[in-house]
Amino acid sequence: MNPSSDLALYREALLFLVTAGVVAPLFVRIRVSPVLGYLIAGVAMGPFGLGRLAERTPWLGALALTDVDTIGRLAGFGVVVLLFAMGLGLSFERLKRMRRIVFEFGLAQVLASVLVLGGLAYAFGRSAAAALAIGAALSLSSTAIVIPVLAERKRLATAVGRISFAVLLFQDLAVAPMLVVVSALAAGRGDNLAASLTLTLGPAALGLAAVIVGGRLALRPLFRFVAASRSPEFFMAACLLVVLGAALTAAASGLSMALGAFVAGLLLAETEYRREIQVTIEPFKGLLLGLFFVSVGAQLDLTTLAERPAAVVGLAAGFVAAKALIVFLLGLIFAPSRLAAEMALLLGPAGEFAFVVVSAAVAGGVMTDADGRLLLVAAALSMFAIPTLGRIGAMINARPRALAAEALVAPPGDEARGRVIIVGYGRVGALIGEMLDVHKIPFIAVDVDPTLIARERREGKPVYYGDASREEFLRRCGLETARALVVTMDKPSANEAVVAAARRVRPDIILIARARDAAQAGSLYKLGVTDAVPETIEASLQLSEATLVDIGVPMGLVIASIHEKRDQFRKLLVAAGASPQTRGARRPRRGSA
Repeated sequence: MNPSSDLALYREALLFLVTAGVVAPLFVRIRVSPVLGYLIAGVAMGPFGLGRLAERTPWLGALALTDVDTIGRLAGFGVVVLLFAMGLGLSFERLKRMRRIVFEFGLAQVLASVLVLGGLAYAFGRSAAAALAIGAALSLSSTAIVIPVLAERKRLATAVGRISFAVLLFQDLAVAPMLVVVSALAAGRGDNLAASLTLTLGPAALGLAAVIVGGRLALRPLFRFVAASRSPEFFMAACLLVVLGAALTAAASGLSMALGAFVAGLLLAETEYRREIQVTIEPFKGLLLGLFFVSVGAQLDLTTLAERPAAVVGLAAGFVAAKALIVFLLGLIFAPSRLAAEMALLLGPAGEFAFVVVSAAVAGGVMTDADGRLLLVAAALSMFAIPTLGRIGAMINARPRALAAEALVAPPGDEARGRVIIVGYGRVGALIGEMLDVHKIPFIAVDVDPTLIARERREGKPVYYGDASREEFLRRCGLETARALVVTMDKPSANEAVVAAARRVRPDIILIARARDAAQAGSLYKLGVTDAVPETIEASLQLSEATLVDIGVPMGLVIASIHEKRDQFRKLLVAAGASPQTRGARRPRRGSA
């Protein structure tokens, strides 16, 4: 293979990496959603942007994306990874609590949108079959854009984020039946629609059951085996294997790949590996979603928009307004008007699955090619508006209040605020956990020994697998709202790495660390711990206490002298190890050590 063909092979990958490395950070810097940056980059580099200009100026072809179909197939995996990550943030118990929002609000939104939007299409002269396909396509919203927009504004864990996600989840469940209906209409089998649905949804149900049963049996042993290798590369490979395996199993059963990945995420959410998996897949999720947004932008046919601007803009504005009104009116049943308004603006635009439904309808002859192109451009244009609409919605619902409906989508119990995080759950960490239990203080523990974790989980202890020296992992453990962090590992370098990471994430956290000797205690104070407990000094003090008591010195005098000596040691270690900056940031000593 010659150098020029090598360049052609990797050119589009290089273009995307340039977009991810330059365009997205630029948009973040100017306080604009990076989603919008990816979309604009896709339009600019797509076949209807630079690709069209390259016909007259050939050198521009080097900057254009030409193989949009291949990019689109790969980009669709971004939605799959996104749904997997969303599943990791839930659990079957929480999903059970969400069932009313999912199956009542979600079902009502889809049915109402199909009827209203399909009815409008029929009123404008489209056939009944085409109108039904149009209504189905436009009833779906964009999980891939709405969820990142909510996360970017830190609203994903609020009521609007949870309820919006519940509706999006039902929409994903509805994709398979919609495609069955479109296929039946294309084949002229509308009278046998019930049989077609049964024949399609039967294997789909079996495939979903296979993912659930197989996942419950195999996922925990798989990750325990991989974690025992202590290899981040093998752990990453296992994560990608689970995502792709579950997605392909669902696709082979007639369901969407995203739904299979979501179920796999739900299954792993109940395991001790959840947080480490979340941190591992986060870079893949970000890059693949960026590629997805670029592919959406590349599909925007600027020719259609230039030739029929009024039709495209009018269609996009019309169906967004109609769908937003439907979501708003239904949302009033579950939430106050401000929250319903924000949700309506987020869910009003079309979604990525609209491209799937419309393409199937055009391929089957249910919809004309001209209508399909017009609909896809209008759908893509509406998706461009989601970041702006989300910002307007957040302004409307600037002060969200507590909702009765929020109990239906509350976060899992292990997300409680004010807990203590223990890093290292060997003999020392386990004893600290027992004392916290005695005083009814909630905690979670982190360790890297899968055998120890499995044993403690069987005893009902909240112990999770993961590398606590990574800042993102500490955030996933709730460090930003934790009451304290206790580091008890037996490797000095590992303790120091965790302390340094924790201080970067949250400078004001109460941070207690185990030290092997006075020298390491001084290093830990320099890194900013609240208290360092050197094993050699504590052992010496305890031996001194036992000696003095046993030879007859009164207990009160012994305790007072031991505490005084401990304070002297601590002051010496702080003076030796702490810089002026860390000394000023540390909280004052309260009582004895």
